[in-house]
Amino acid sequence: MASDTKKGKKTESRGRMPKVSKKEQIIALFTSGMGEVEDLALITGSRPSYVGSVLQEAGLVSGYFDLYTSSAHPMNVYSKFFANQLGFKDEEVARNSVEIIDRLHSQFEFAGDRAGQHHALSMALIMFDRARWTGKGREAAIFREWLLNRLAEAELVDEEDIDEEEERASSASAR
Repeated sequence: MASDTKKGKKTESRGRMPKVSKKEQIIALFTSGMGEVEDLALITGSRPSYVGSVLQEAGLVSGYFDLYTSSAHPMNVYSKFFANQLGFKDEEVARNSVEIIDRLHSQFEFAGDRAGQHHALSMALIMFDRARWTGKGREAAIFREWLLNRLAEAELVDEEDIDEEEERASSASAR
């Protein structure tokens, strides 16, 4: 028999090591000097996103980001505006999330902050993908619609337009 029962609890029989979880394996391998997320994922049979979040939660790495990285982990200076604010539990939560994203996108646009606008677009895309890949099609559609509307109104600039704008700016500064 592989295990004995004492007072209703299972204990390992002599000579057998308790099973080590993937999380424990990842942390042990990392602390022993194996630092590449891809290698740890391959060895433990995990996804890189799981390895990255285990290492971040353990305080062993920072700066790992992918589709499933919690928005509570700051990616850049804009992350704090979105942290713990977005979700897709149901359609109402998704709509509230899009309102937050839209408000911030508009504020960044007003301030001429293209990086902030880009982060808002990225957050909408991340939420769309998270909802979509977890089988929440109606919730994903809410983020998708917002993204498509922003892309439809995006002004495309040709190289010729950039050259003309630079020429005008240089003429104005010469005066």
